[in-house]
Amino acid sequence: MPDSPDGRLDYGIQLPVQSQSTLYAEPWEADAGPADLVAVARAAESAGFAYIAVCDHVAIPRRLADAMSTVWYDPVATLAHLAAVTERVRLLAHVAVVGLRHPLLTAKQYATLDHLSGGRLVLGVGAGHVREEFEALGVGFEQRGAVLDETLDALRAALGEEEFPAHHGKLYDFEGLGQRPRPAQAQVPLWVGGSSPAAVRRAALKGDGWLPQGDPRDRLPTQIETIERLRDEAGRAGRPFSIGAITEPLYVGTPAWDVGRRTLTGPPEALAESLRAYAAMGVDQIQVRFRCRGRTELTDQLAAFGGEVGPLLRGGPPDGTDGTS
Repeated sequence: MPDSPDGRLDYGIQLPVQSQSTLYAEPWEADAGPADLVAVARAAESAGFAYIAVCDHVAIPRRLADAMSTVWYDPVATLAHLAAVTERVRLLAHVAVVGLRHPLLTAKQYATLDHLSGGRLVLGVGAGHVREEFEALGVGFEQRGAVLDETLDALRAALGEEEFPAHHGKLYDFEGLGQRPRPAQAQVPLWVGGSSPAAVRRAALKGDGWLPQGDPRDRLPTQIETIERLRDEAGRAGRPFSIGAITEPLYVGTPAWDVGRRTLTGPPEALAESLRAYAAMGVDQIQVRFRCRGRTELTDQLAAFGGEVGPLLRGGPPDGTDGTS
């Protein structure tokens, strides 16, 4: 999924069901399961979404369980399952807390996923924020930024084309260890998540893309300007790089129920006009989430967005085609 030229916006979705934080989960998701997840993934692909995404947490401590819930599907297992029931849509980990695992283990899992899916993986990574997860797995929480920095370097080597990758760092040291299958892609895209100054710098200097975590519209231009400056100073300005954004909640049309005051609603043309403001800031792909009361309403929203809003973001007429890139 390369940079989007000429103001074109790609769009993807963080899937429901697979993570159920109270920040975004709808009530119906509590009783949903694998069949619902598959149906939504297939609907997103049919609607021309560029990617489907899943989150990563290993274990949630009791102090956070009421807010975060303990429902967090494993990203590798989930994306592999969905890869088998889809054909074209990209598979995004948004984000994998890769510092919790040795990079050779992460590389083995995600290289296999990329191989099995025919090269559809985008590996989003983040530092993590739950101290108890790190402590339980024997990883220093305070050092998680430095761990992620080196893990990115190690993954860059381990997910490349070399069967016997080599990395020599302070935390990880390996060479002469072969891993097959190799990824189907010559280089799996590594997108860095997070909106702190450290995360933004990490994305600019080590990533192939940036996945902000909830930056409002008015903050994005400054963040993007910082990324572009850092990449230019590091001599990386000419390399492919994807800028992301998470939009406000959406509802295509006029809802017959209370979808919340922050939700963008209205006809396709109005939604497209609002969302094109992201492209004007320099955003290449937006991640959208729809307010819905059940699976059917969600898949209907996906179809309406893909058929009527998406073409207006990608420079084409709202003719109902799927717009898959």
